[in-house]
Amino acid sequence: MNKPIYTEKTECQDCYKCVRGCPVKAIRVVDGSAQVIPEACILCGHCTEVCPVGAKKIRNDLGVAIKLLKTKSKVFASLAPSFRTEFSGITQEKLIAALLELGFYGVSETALGAQAVSAACADLLNHDGNRIHISSACPSVVHLIEQYYPHLVKHITPVISPLQAHSKQLKSLYGEDTGVVFIGPCVAKKNEANDNFDVALTFADLRRWFNLSSIDWTVLPGDKSFLPHPAAEGGLYPIDGGMVDGIKCCNPPANTLFMSFSGVQELVEALDELERNPVDRPVFIEALACIGGCVNGPGVTKRGSTVQKRYRVQLETPTPSAKNHATDLDLGATYKSREIVRQQYSKAEIATALLKIGKKRGEDELNCGGCGYDTCQDFAAALIENKAEPAMCVSYLRKLAQNKAAALIKAMPSGVVIVDENLRIIESNKPFVNIIGGDAAIVSEADPDLEGAYLERLIPFHDLFAKAIEEGTEVQIQDIRFNGKIIRLTLFSIQKHQVVGGVLQDITEPVIQREQIIEKTQEVMRKNLTTVQQIAFLLGENAADSEVLLSSIVQSFSTKE
Repeated sequence: MNKPIYTEKTECQDCYKCVRGCPVKAIRVVDGSAQVIPEACILCGHCTEVCPVGAKKIRNDLGVAIKLLKTKSKVFASLAPSFRTEFSGITQEKLIAALLELGFYGVSETALGAQAVSAACADLLNHDGNRIHISSACPSVVHLIEQYYPHLVKHITPVISPLQAHSKQLKSLYGEDTGVVFIGPCVAKKNEANDNFDVALTFADLRRWFNLSSIDWTVLPGDKSFLPHPAAEGGLYPIDGGMVDGIKCCNPPANTLFMSFSGVQELVEALDELERNPVDRPVFIEALACIGGCVNGPGVTKRGSTVQKRYRVQLETPTPSAKNHATDLDLGATYKSREIVRQQYSKAEIATALLKIGKKRGEDELNCGGCGYDTCQDFAAALIENKAEPAMCVSYLRKLAQNKAAALIKAMPSGVVIVDENLRIIESNKPFVNIIGGDAAIVSEADPDLEGAYLERLIPFHDLFAKAIEEGTEVQIQDIRFNGKIIRLTLFSIQKHQVVGGVLQDITEPVIQREQIIEKTQEVMRKNLTTVQQIAFLLGENAADSEVLLSSIVQSFSTKE
């Protein structure tokens, strides 16, 4: 079974945008395909958002949910509070009715579990002294700390997530055999499923389910409500600062210092600074992996518009109730280190890896980020760990292409020259110098490639190059008399109106003449054979004698004296 996030290899286009976007670089590139490393991934889902071709996929668990409805008599939909922004064009009552139409026994708000978690966190702040507490509500944040900041695991609040708490509430009220399907914006919830709930769907999954079911929204009743009752301030959890507001409703210590961070990058910067100074009061950090909160999770169908989403969540969330949300259910949780060990490499090892991409000196390290890594040294480490390939380096590929092109030009028997729009030579080869002679031969003693020399000072027919640049000529062939020779000049556009190349052949040389005779003879032979074969088909004769005769002509001219 696929992990919650995986790569469709046939669709990956070698852009490495997911490598650049992954905050923990949990991507391995193999044969040009960027694959998620499951044990290193924190399931933030950012790679699925930035992939331009949709090669990064979120596992579709819709089939599992449909099967669950058929095998259990009571299955509840635990609906994440961000439904208010995802289905803003549908009334709450209609949405509940549609879920019931799919076969759910009841629909309940995950926010009820959030309210129980808020009460548990407030109690923790009241009894756990002056220390730092990091919220455990976001499973991606828990993954991040357990895997990359194991020394901070002790600060994670020992409380289960709102979804886990909600599932416990439903099973307590409706029976332990009650099935629970979470529906929300989060991918990480797919990895959280255990004995408390059965399967997690994204809002995108739910929309597909509605389409498959062809529900007629016009006839759905508008009087359905959440079971066992609607939530209150727990509905603020999907926006940054919403959990803090929920805890404040549960009487935490008055001197508690609250902070909210959303987005992995902002959170990483906060975690890097966390333990530098001791604290003299309770500190609670609300940590969310998605920028702006769960309303911008990877499972939503419309990202961004955070202001509008916050407005809608705050506008439609019921005002806090005076009811105590504390519960007799055990909401305790234990978190432990699952550290991803970051290997340290010596300067010699890094230097050896950098040589693979043609970087010999410090100035060669451009740190352009094209490969997806912040620095060339980070990329070199990824090469050592087999997470990256040399072809990911843009500057290396460019140099490789330039070297190949230069080697090809130098190996060609014909003269080759490439000039820019000012007719300054970019590249040339020795046969070009030999054909042109004169000043070109003198200049080539200082620079064999004639780089930077003006073509108009070397040849009288430079105007043909200028015309080709002006017209953007694709290919143009012309014979020119020059210094007692006949030069066949083939002009071709490399970059329209900016760079043009020329191939020069001295067709007065015997080797050129011989090649032309061979080419013409082969052309005659092909045409003649076609005609003779057609006649032979009609008259019952064959073309063997003609083929032998023409082949002998080619043979005689192909043999070097």
